[in-house]
Amino acid sequence: MNAKILVVDDERLIRWGLCQALKDAGYPTEQAATAAEAIEAVGREMPDLVLLDYKLPDRSGIEVLRAVRKLSTRTPVVMITAHASVGGAVEAMREGAYDYIGKPFEMDELIQTVARALETGSLREEVARVREDARRESALDNIVAEAPAMKDVTRLIRRIAESEASTILLLGESGVGKGLVARALHFSGPRWEKPFMHITCTALPEALLESELFGHEKGAFTDAKVQKKGLFELADGGTVFLDEIGDLPQGMQGKLLRVLEDKAFRRVGGTRDIQVSVRIVAATNKDLEGEVAAGRFRGDLYFRLKVIPIEIPALRDRLEDLMPLAEGFIRHFDRELRKQVRGIDPAAAERMKHYAWPGNVRELRNAIERAVLLTDGERISLSDLPSEIRHPKGSPDGGSGGLRLPPGGLVLEDLERDMVIEALTRSRGNRTRAARLLGMNRDQIRYRIEKFDLRDPSLSAGSPG
Repeated sequence: MNAKILVVDDERLIRWGLCQALKDAGYPTEQAATAAEAIEAVGREMPDLVLLDYKLPDRSGIEVLRAVRKLSTRTPVVMITAHASVGGAVEAMREGAYDYIGKPFEMDELIQTVARALETGSLREEVARVREDARRESALDNIVAEAPAMKDVTRLIRRIAESEASTILLLGESGVGKGLVARALHFSGPRWEKPFMHITCTALPEALLESELFGHEKGAFTDAKVQKKGLFELADGGTVFLDEIGDLPQGMQGKLLRVLEDKAFRRVGGTRDIQVSVRIVAATNKDLEGEVAAGRFRGDLYFRLKVIPIEIPALRDRLEDLMPLAEGFIRHFDRELRKQVRGIDPAAAERMKHYAWPGNVRELRNAIERAVLLTDGERISLSDLPSEIRHPKGSPDGGSGGLRLPPGGLVLEDLERDMVIEALTRSRGNRTRAARLLGMNRDQIRYRIEKFDLRDPSLSAGSPG
């Protein structure tokens, strides 16, 4: 279906001529002779473009333009007037007009302007649709937060997202979901319609990273054949997400500090300061205090980044979220891989709950993708899980996932004594084999036998080794 155009002009002959030319070009049209008719037509059925006379009998075309902008910021408006002036053109463009054409005009020129305006409007619609999809996918409500620790995080994210906070530091192990939180901060706040720019600080060597972040002037270096805007400039009004900030080269740390303090930078090879308004979200899995102490990270940059820190808990510390996350990943990969997987069987679920998940949510996502792909049934079984989950390290029988600290804590010496007894019992008192089970040598096991007074005949039934 071709784009529909509203022609607004108080002169009947001009309206008729414009409508005929547009219809011949394949555009359906609607007419309005007054400002009131035009505003009513726009409100009733939003046209794809408005051709608007500057001077109307009841109100000015500028007033109609403002009314159209309130109803739709995406509908392009082309102003037409016999009162062409620089002042009128500037005012119309300032109010959001796409273009400005003075009477008399060439009809072919006007048709070309209409085509360009419609193409721009179509691109705006596509960009708006992509942004709306991104906002929906990155909504804060999409973050699984059944665990108390994660509920605290989501409450903090909501408060920060809606604030004017310009610097946020995300902390947490690799794979906990720092990128997801960064996107939620952007798309849940007032900057969501502006760009979200993401860069991993380890992805490029220092020279290229500087150009990527700040841009460069033509001729700044050998391959700089044209001027290039950097991420900070492109993200003006939006958010820059700096992942793995703990690995930022030291030469770049001072330049980033200036952006944080002055909201200004220079392109590589440039002499002019460029002012920007961006929210900076930085993320790291490193201990930045330790990096500062070791001289690898600037202390002033660390304290400037640490205005609002958000610690994202590891998956093992939010086990209430494990199954809801897994079920969400199953639904996602079920659609993507065109399978018919409906859940996880009890044995597999139990094993997953006892696994330590060192790779956090990312590891869980990968494990579910693999399981959905491999399973032949409607439920993920134990055999569909990766071997490290089925047979975790540290589990004597290769089945259940290693030792976990009980909720009420424990006495470490009691645990050590119990493990020595377990090893001696399983080895039937053979100290050499018991030592091997515990990763010790014979002297170490002998010391613990004496320490805990375990020279009981029932623990020495086998060979003394």
